[in-house]
Amino acid sequence: MKPSKLYTNQPDRFAAVEFTPELNVVLAEIRLPENQDRDTHNLGKTTLGRLLDFGFLAGRDPRFFLYRHEDRFADFVFFLEIELHDGTYVTVRRGVADQSRIAFKKHAARHQDFSDLAEREWDHVSVPFERARELLDSYLDWRALKPWRFRKGLGYFLRSQEDFGDVFQLRRFANSHADWKPFLAHILGFDAALIGEHYAKEAALTDLEAKSVTIRQELGGGDIEDAGKIDGILLLKTQEVEKKQALLDGFDFRSEDKSETKMLVDKVDERIAVLNARRYSLMANRKKIVASLQDDQILFNPDEAAELFEEAGVLFGGQIKRDFQQLIDFNKAITEERQGYLVEERADIDAELKAVNAELNTAGKRRAEMLAFLSETDTFAKYRRFTSELVTLRADIQSLQRQRDFVHRLQQLRTDIRSLQEDKIHLQSAIEADVETKSASPESLFSAIRLYFNEIVEEVIDSKALLNVSVNRLGHLEFKAELLDEAGNATSADRGHSYRKLLCVAFDLALIRAHLGEAFPRFAYHDGVLESLDDRKKELLISVLRRYTEMGIQSIATLIDSDLPKRLADQPFFETEEIVLLLHDEGENGRLFKMASW
Repeated sequence: MKPSKLYTNQPDRFAAVEFTPELNVVLAEIRLPENQDRDTHNLGKTTLGRLLDFGFLAGRDPRFFLYRHEDRFADFVFFLEIELHDGTYVTVRRGVADQSRIAFKKHAARHQDFSDLAEREWDHVSVPFERARELLDSYLDWRALKPWRFRKGLGYFLRSQEDFGDVFQLRRFANSHADWKPFLAHILGFDAALIGEHYAKEAALTDLEAKSVTIRQELGGGDIEDAGKIDGILLLKTQEVEKKQALLDGFDFRSEDKSETKMLVDKVDERIAVLNARRYSLMANRKKIVASLQDDQILFNPDEAAELFEEAGVLFGGQIKRDFQQLIDFNKAITEERQGYLVEERADIDAELKAVNAELNTAGKRRAEMLAFLSETDTFAKYRRFTSELVTLRADIQSLQRQRDFVHRLQQLRTDIRSLQEDKIHLQSAIEADVETKSASPESLFSAIRLYFNEIVEEVIDSKALLNVSVNRLGHLEFKAELLDEAGNATSADRGHSYRKLLCVAFDLALIRAHLGEAFPRFAYHDGVLESLDDRKKELLISVLRRYTEMGIQSIATLIDSDLPKRLADQPFFETEEIVLLLHDEGENGRLFKMASW
């Protein structure tokens, strides 16, 4: 349940670090004045956490310093001693050069040194990496994490600097929310099975919708999704194939001749007659319209009439002339309107004539082909024609069958999609009910974690903090950790780095405390735990860590001496036994690895 000792096969280059079950401080002292203002010092304060992760069988990462500088660390073998739930210990041996071959040794006493232990003395030797993880999982037996393995939530108990950016989403959780939110919900006391199933349904729904789009694209994207219509056309074409095949098999085309003759008389000739009659009617109407357009002219000219009457000596008054002019204007208006209608009607007739002529041409060609077929005396020519038509029909049938299969698949997909959508709705309702119930119940695990979380934050900075879980409109859980003002409203203070780090520490400790009655990790490693806090808050936070160690929770805290609260020389901030590793910048002996920095 707790790291007990970390050592190597080369003690002269890496001194053993023996942890206590209580507060463990890794203190880096900056003694050289020229290093006081530097941000990084490469002493190994942060590296210790990475080595613990390595001992807990972290996967191979080429960016990890042991592999990035493998030429310098190839001969190192690391040993991590871990205290188990029953008070016994297991030591994990893992080398850098052969990091995928792990060894295990179970023992009763703490702080052992197995660096020179013979191979035959180990309980398991050269265990392949994945099998080694399974074996360590069984040794640790963190049953409260099941069905997940021990490494899933290890980042909450080994917080590196990169993991203080978000209280809930660790650096190792950089992939999809479906990978880590069900686990987090589980350790907070919610029904993770519902959440995991909801994500699974969502993924399956996305997959089916993508397949549906693909099938519709293969169908051409048109309105051809009526399976009944396709089946009907397929039935007719299949029947036609059978008839033509029977004719070909019997080499007898008399029935086809009869059919062609009947079609020629009943259908084609009849249609040609109808079309000719229609064309005659249209052309006659068009001729009348053209004539009307030419005849609609007013030939009476008032000016010419006035001149004529004047020559004849007949008085033609101005009022009469004006009346005639108004009559002419009125007639012109009527004529122009009538001409507009006539022009529109002529355009409609021209369009219909074009369509009729096109259909007459097609029908004429069809009639000519039928007459040629009927007058054909060469039986083999008819055979070839039937064979060609049969090939075309069969190709049409294959295309229709393929289209029908696509449509049936599409219909089945739509049925499955509707079913998944309904399942998602039911799951979302169940998730919302579960979150509401657990949030409202003072006896729930989540409520306990909430109270412990607020207690820690309030003790350190005298401000209340709220841990909250809600369900968004998509049915996904949203996790929030917020500082509250006196009115109970969320403030922006949690966005600062120092307070966000405090929220992370408070969450980790509250999580462990709430699971003290279960098989659950009982240690918390926090890198740079006091950074950016003022002195009073640092004192209070260390008091919280000490109080939590009295509950059985091991705390490993790393810090630089400049982060310590100001005190008199005879009033050290930490007890001597609390400092398990002292680093400094006065030469290689002050580093975690007693060698030149890399």
